[in-house]
Order: sequence, then structure tokens, then C-alpha cells
Amino acid sequence: MVKILILGTGSMAANHAVAFKAAPGASVVAAVETDAERRAAFGKEHGITNLFADLDAAIAWGEFDAATNVTPDAVHYATTMKLLAAGKHVFCEKPLATDYPHALEMAETAEAKGVINMVNLTYRNSPALQKARELVAAGKIGKIRHVEASYLQSWLVGKQWGDWRTESRWLWRLSEEHGSKGVLGDIGVHIVDFASFGADSDVTTVESRLKTFHKADGDQIGEYKLDANDSAIMMTEFANGAIGTITATRFATGHANDLTLLLFGTEGALEVKTDGKASSLKICTGADIDTQTWKPVECPPVVTTYERFVKACNSGVNGDPSFRRAAEIQRILDLCFDQDVARGKKIG
Repeated sequence: MVKILILGTGSMAANHAVAFKAAPGASVVAAVETDAERRAAFGKEHGITNLFADLDAAIAWGEFDAATNVTPDAVHYATTMKLLAAGKHVFCEKPLATDYPHALEMAETAEAKGVINMVNLTYRNSPALQKARELVAAGKIGKIRHVEASYLQSWLVGKQWGDWRTESRWLWRLSEEHGSKGVLGDIGVHIVDFASFGADSDVTTVESRLKTFHKADGDQIGEYKLDANDSAIMMTEFANGAIGTITATRFATGHANDLTLLLFGTEGALEVKTDGKASSLKICTGADIDTQTWKPVECPPVVTTYERFVKACNSGVNGDPSFRRAAEIQRILDLCFDQDVARGKKIG
């Protein structure tokens, strides 16, 4: 039975608490939160009695085997490195770090320590994505030649999750000074993983364009400078020789939270769709190629990233996606950021 500490009690932490409490072979034994009021409320809501104001105190207490790191992105590196130094298994929210060098250091440290290390890339929980990868690996659509992947959100044009013009929980995501890496850093990590995992091949090279759109007078609301990227387009090449496009945007009117992946091979094609809750898979292969007929594929349920982490901790065999995988994705994102800087950023 792996004993888990929850580090941070933000909005995603409740999902972690519920998921780990329900996972066979795990128990949630402690939580860390700097804000006293939030700390007490979180403990009461989830039945956690061992509550700490800082990570150092929790580590000194030490009565836990693993931690799930749900702190803000910019804090992942420092907090995870403390946990690794203490020999704890770590399940970290995405992105693993805000840049590739730190992500790589985290991966190498975890591997050297021999502890379980995984990242919560939640769209791995899609049965359709898992089945698509299985079909690709089995050669059901031949050799992949072209890939199209997109992550479409619309909260900059709609209010389905609240009003970004007035709510700090959204405004910070639009401001580099407040730690945001824009749409690329927020959901780009998901769609790069989604595309390359489904294609069963890593992205090797990328040419990108990032765009920050004018959204308010002076491109600022209160203390928030609205300078983080809102849309991203990547032209990619994969290790298997395929080329493709990967896009992410917050201006996709009519799409709340939609991921799509199209894989075109020499003997067929696959279409994966998910909104994070429901997912679907279609295939066009065999005689259907000549009539452009797409047929649904049954996709059995899959275990979640949370359950895979628990299993890894109890078995001693690291699960996927690992820190190493997350670092490789961050390498691709860093290339995009570097290209944006070299091009000369402007808001328009």
C-alpha cells in the first residue's frame, strides 16, 4: 500500500485526492498547503488529518512513500527536487518544468535515485488514443506518412469556464510575468504528447509560429500584461519519417476542449477525438480506402494515469509517461519558444 502526500491544494488537487483515494493499493495520508484556510478546508473535504504548511516540514515528518505535485508550474522543479532528494516517488502535474534543462535534470535525478517518476498527461486516459497507438504499432494502417493534431479551446471568446477579463485564475494564464508560457506551455504539452504517442513516434524537428493577439486596451488588465501566446502552429517531422502539423489555440469558437488526431498511413488512416471525458476512434482501411468509408472502432476501458502511478509504486517498475518522456516534450516546446524569440515577438 503506497502512502501518498498531496503537495498543493489548487483546483487540480481535488481531482488527485479523489483519484488516489479510489485507486486500489493507495492511501492519501497527508497534504501540504501554505495558505492556512485552504489547508484546513482541503483536509476537511478529503479526510486528511496530517496537514503541513511547507514541504520541508512534511519531509521531516516523512511518513509517506510518494507525493503528487500539484503546485504551480514554476514551482515544480524546486519542490520535486526536494522530494527526490528525500527518496520519494513523484507524480507531477504537467509541465514537468518550465524549460528543458530543468526537466532533463529532474528526469536524470529521478532515474539516478531509482524512484518512480511519472507526469500527469491526462489525455493518456483516452481509450481511443490507447487503441490507436496499439493499431499503429501492429501495422494496421501501414507506415505513417502524415499527421494532423489539434487542441481547440475557446475560453477567450466564450465564458464556459468563467470570464477571463475579470478572473485572476484565467488572467494569469495570459501573462508571462505571472508565470504563464501561454497556450503552448499550457496545452501544447498535451497535444505534442497526444500526437507523438498516438503515432508511436517521437517528434524530431519542428518549425513553429506563436501568436499573441490584442485583447484589451494597452494589452493589459490591471496588473496582468496580456503578452503570453494565444495560438501556436507547429510543422513537425517524426522519427518514423512522417511529417505533420500540431496546433493549439484558445480562439477556437465553438470548441470548449477538443483534441483531434488524424494519422494517415500507406494502408489506412485513423481518427481520434476526445474532450477529456468521452473519446472516439474511426478507421479507414482495406476496401474502405477506395470509398473513403470510415468505421468506428471499439475501444476498451483503460487504467488512468493515477492508477498506473500507484501500480508502479507498488511493483517498483516505472510507468509511462515518465519524467524522461515529459522532458523530451519540453525540448520540443523550448524549440518553439526559441524560434519565437528569434523571430521577434509582437502583439497584433
